[in-house]
Amino acid sequence: EAVFTDKRYSRAHTWHFDGGWTVPASSSPHIVPLPFSDASAVDPEEAFVASLSSCHMLCFLSIAAKRGFVVDMYRDEAQGVMEKCGEGKLSITVVMLRPCATFSGDQIPSTLDIHSMHHEAHEDCFIARSVKTDVRCEPVL
Repeated sequence: EAVFTDKRYSRAHTWHFDGGWTVPASSSPHIVPLPFSDASAVDPEEAFVASLSSCHMLCFLSIAAKRGFVVDMYRDEAQGVMEKCGEGKLSITVVMLRPCATFSGDQIPSTLDIHSMHHEAHEDCFIARSVKTDVRCEPVL
């Protein structure tokens, strides 16, 4: 039988959200090896990147609607970079958002409009403003 202090305990747990959603969570197997992590669960690093991506998307959609643009589809292939920071500890130092939106209707945004909306969305995203991670946005056109 493992003793807790030998660090041979499961890192699997659940997150409970408003509305009743429960999400399986765990440390990443890249950080804590199997079987002490659950590779099928969401790890905090993934959730951090997803949270930044989601906030940016919600801001972008609001701005597009306000400007009269109809968004048919929005996806983001966001990625985080984990490396040692200035203090020598692991940190998510960069999150790269790569959003792609398609539009329809009478009014289709120009490339300049799209970049402008992403810039405004980045400025409006309170999660991006709340972290010291370098959050970058490179829209896919």
